[in-house]
Order: sequence, then C-alpha cells, then structure tokens
Amino acid sequence: MAKTPKASMVDHALIHELTKLLDETGLTEIEIEQDGQRVRVARGTVAAAAPAARAAALAAPQPIVESIARPIDPAKHPGAVTSPMVGTAYGAAEPGAKPFIEVGQQVKLGDTLLIIEAMKTMNQIPAPRAGTVTQVLFDDGQPVEFGEPLVIIE
Repeated sequence: MAKTPKASMVDHALIHELTKLLDETGLTEIEIEQDGQRVRVARGTVAAAAPAARAAALAAPQPIVESIARPIDPAKHPGAVTSPMVGTAYGAAEPGAKPFIEVGQQVKLGDTLLIIEAMKTMNQIPAPRAGTVTQVLFDDGQPVEFGEPLVIIE
C-alpha cells in the first residue's frame, strides 16, 4: 500500500511529460513501458496500469489525469493553417519523397506545406505566414475536411 501513492505521483509526472511530447510532435498517441508499468497517452484519453491493476485502472475514473491529457483545440490556435477544401492530404510530392515540412522547420510566406488532392487535382497549400512549424496535425494520405487544422506555424 505504501508504494501506491508514490507510484501514482510518478505516473502523473510521466503522463504530464508524455502529454507535452504528444503536443510538441503532433502525434495522436504514445505508449511507454518502464519498470513493469505501461503508460499510454492518446489525444483525449489516458490509460495507465500495472499488469496486476489493469482492470482496476480501467474501471476507476481519473479526471485529473484526463484533464492533463486533453490538448488545446488546434483550430483555435492563432497559427493554425486550416484546410481550404475537402480532400486527401499528402506531406510529400510523391510516396517515399522527403516531406515538405517537419516540426521545428522554418518556413517562409508561400512555401508549400502540403498537397491536398481533390477530384484528382493536386492542390499545393502554401504557408500563409513565415514562422516555425510547431505541429503537423495530419497523417500522410489522411482525408481532411474543410476548415480542419492541418499545421501550426508560430
């Protein structure tokens, strides 16, 4: 019993760090196993359980952990670049090619960020401002909707 509170505090710190990593990289899910304990953080949900306590962790709500894992809505970010159309987003000119952008990359006004295929037409999406790419919010080949945030430039 004495180890449970300590493990819980470690879990919160680890979950907080994984959540920050999730936001920084634009990933939707990350999982780590350490000292026999597995922690998985996904956008909007969190699951953390030791092998013996897996059922108890799933049954017991953890509102504090869940609130840490919820990212800020990217659509409300002032640097969000949204999709101007419905289509399929591609991060490179062709399969296997170097992506147009990566997290941490500097872009200039007008640089190509991605391509959206709509009705068999490839539409280049230019950077609306200069800055640093802090998040890529789409997966290569992912269908996108009009107004959906695709990239964050700060």
